[in-house]
Amino acid sequence: MPNFTKMAIKATFIRLLNEKPLSQITVKDIVEECGVNRNSFYYHFQDIPTLVEEIVTEEADRIIAQYPSIDSIETCLMAALAFARENRRAVLHIYNSTNRAIYEQYLWKVCRHVVSVYGEVAFAGKDITDSDKDVIIQFYKCECFGMVIEWMNDGMNSDMPRRVKRLCELRKGLLDKMIERSQES
Repeated sequence: MPNFTKMAIKATFIRLLNEKPLSQITVKDIVEECGVNRNSFYYHFQDIPTLVEEIVTEEADRIIAQYPSIDSIETCLMAALAFARENRRAVLHIYNSTNRAIYEQYLWKVCRHVVSVYGEVAFAGKDITDSDKDVIIQFYKCECFGMVIEWMNDGMNSDMPRRVKRLCELRKGLLDKMIERSQES
């Protein structure tokens, strides 16, 4: 059964984070906006960084559950962008705070998952070594992560879905060539 107080604290925090930088949000702000007392906040969360970490971890787990199978690298990249696009200001506030590492861990986790799931589909029935699979998955994971980080560093100002679509058009067939080369070795 969901804990409504805990959910309300998280929703209030995300709403506040969409309004102002993380460094300007206090526990007092959250509890006043949410209509709960400080003890309720501290019953559920040790502090604001713990709250941030739980929200980000839950979001990564939600995205992972949402994509049990992936059939294209474009879908991989779009999955990694989903939460950021929906909560642009909040994500930028986390990314530009001392809690950046929490967002980066989330992004690595999502990228690793979506690329690994995509790899399972792409490698199915192919005679490719585990070592080559690992190298290919690492390459795509880093590509996915790097594109999102670059977008974040740009303030999320570019039209990333359009760029992802174009990148996928330009690199079409690359994975097949990599698999083919692996099988030749």
